[in-house]
Amino acid sequence: MKRPTLDPDPVDTRLGARLAELRAERGWSLGELAERSGVSRSTLSRAERAEISPTAAVLNRLCAVYGRTMSQLLSEVEAEPALLLRAADQPVWEDRASGFVRRSVSPPHAGLRGELVEGRLTAGADIAYDRPPVPGLEQHIWVLEGALSVTARDITHDLGTGDCLRLRVWGPTRFRCAGPEDVRYALAVVLP
Repeated sequence: MKRPTLDPDPVDTRLGARLAELRAERGWSLGELAERSGVSRSTLSRAERAEISPTAAVLNRLCAVYGRTMSQLLSEVEAEPALLLRAADQPVWEDRASGFVRRSVSPPHAGLRGELVEGRLTAGADIAYDRPPVPGLEQHIWVLEGALSVTARDITHDLGTGDCLRLRVWGPTRFRCAGPEDVRYALAVVLP
């Protein structure tokens, strides 16, 4: 029995097209991008064709190669950014494999350095980033509900509801929700 083909998510389709454009702008083959990002050619190809939705870790690696934050990249696949963005219209991106949901509260603007993001991790979620999308990126992580462990520079910070951590990101980071409850947090990102 043949399974029905699901149409790709429109955001994944636009994201795939933008990733292909960025690679083409630089004149890179899939192999060159794979070497620069550490992401397999197969994964890159499937993401560009919207056959898969890239994980947060994969997007982070691509953002690092292209010198963008994740919010900047995701905003490039949206239509015209507005000055006022109603809650119902804020772009949401989900990494189902890791249990991570990211909502761009304030879409980035080419002339501004700050952005605000809401993150949600399901209980047990554990996301490791091998590098920041932009070295020296400033982050303010404010836990709104639940508990979150953030590891940066080999130091783990355990945050509870209401706690806020400020750091500059130069190397690997890890966001972990040990549970038993999901965690919701606000992330303010400021470019260096």
